[in-house]
Amino acid sequence: MDRRLATLCHSLFPALLLAAGLATAPPGEIARGLHAIITSPSVLLHDYLAIGGTAATLVNAGLCGAISLLLLAWLQIPLGGPFIAAVYTVIGFAFFGKNVLNIWPIFAGVALFARYQRLPFKNYALVALFGTTLAPLVSMIAFGTQLDGGGALAAGVGFGVLAGFILPPLASHMLRFHDGYNIYNIGFTGGIVGAFLTAVLRSFNFTVSPVSILAERGDRLVVGLLLAFFVLLVPAGMAIDRWAGGRAMLASLKAILGSSGRLVSDFTRIGDHAAVLVNMGVMGLLASLFVVLMGGVFNGPAIGGILTVVGFAAFGKHPRNCLPVLAGVFLASLLKVWETGSTVMVIAGLFGTTLAPVAGQYGAVAGVLAGFCHLSVVMNVGMLHGGINLYNNGFAGGFVASFLAPLIDALKREKKP
Repeated sequence: MDRRLATLCHSLFPALLLAAGLATAPPGEIARGLHAIITSPSVLLHDYLAIGGTAATLVNAGLCGAISLLLLAWLQIPLGGPFIAAVYTVIGFAFFGKNVLNIWPIFAGVALFARYQRLPFKNYALVALFGTTLAPLVSMIAFGTQLDGGGALAAGVGFGVLAGFILPPLASHMLRFHDGYNIYNIGFTGGIVGAFLTAVLRSFNFTVSPVSILAERGDRLVVGLLLAFFVLLVPAGMAIDRWAGGRAMLASLKAILGSSGRLVSDFTRIGDHAAVLVNMGVMGLLASLFVVLMGGVFNGPAIGGILTVVGFAAFGKHPRNCLPVLAGVFLASLLKVWETGSTVMVIAGLFGTTLAPVAGQYGAVAGVLAGFCHLSVVMNVGMLHGGINLYNNGFAGGFVASFLAPLIDALKREKKP
């Protein structure tokens, strides 16, 4: 029963976004905004709030979330920790990079791989959802190159299907590279695939490079909706716990907070769905507070970062393993060359919590060190994939985790008699 009630809570979120979008602008304005969103190249960082407006962006986010949930319902997949993380990540990035057009070729490519392997598509549904990290590849080729017309769209769709097809076999192998200390494993895989495909495109004289189109100020409506939802998640979790007998909440929260978060850490199994809702609400508020403390703007990328943190609060992130990483990024922002309140700094912290397992496994000091190192790496790897991999922090986090974890292990072993 608790799982069904929690699933209802998660399903209400995209419905809330969709309803808010439809209620705040006339249909014609929403249609024009969606057209602008869909036909934008969408590589990092294309802020849909700046490109299509608030109403169209909310509609896009609501539709992308609904599509993800309907896909899981069609495949009869329960909404456990990994899939909660995937759905909220899709919704978050629907504010800057994913839209109702460019996610479908990735789904098709993964489905084609499943068919090639003669296995059910549901076996690869998680890769399909997270694999939309490469959705900008579709939009960039279709709407951001010297190609035009139907040929450009066909080429974009073709490359998207290709990317979706090659993601599943690579994802499982890339996990070994960072040994589970980088939660955004598909982000690391997407970075490798994106770098490879970008190199191919550049060799044929296609320009593939990151851009920066950002809203200059946060939207009060969107921020208000998010904060209200995060606040309500906490009593919702408590209410579900009481409905189930009211005896498991504290034990479940203790189990979640005691987890390192290292892949694979499904908090709906380590704890329960009620405790996960509470953790999600708390993490949403903490992530929002981080944006405020950094002096950042609640634009599309920042909102995407917050919602991704919230989603992964069901699959590896909690206050104990995230706060040290956030502290490390903040400390680095004071000492390094980038402006503390800039959007790239804010999202480096929010998405940098992909390294939360480092803090969870090795302690707070290691987490601060991971966040400190992550900032330098993430600011320098985006050019490799040209912005077509939306999970750039997952790409950087794979390198940081694979560098730090073996060193920390070796130093700890050296201290043993």
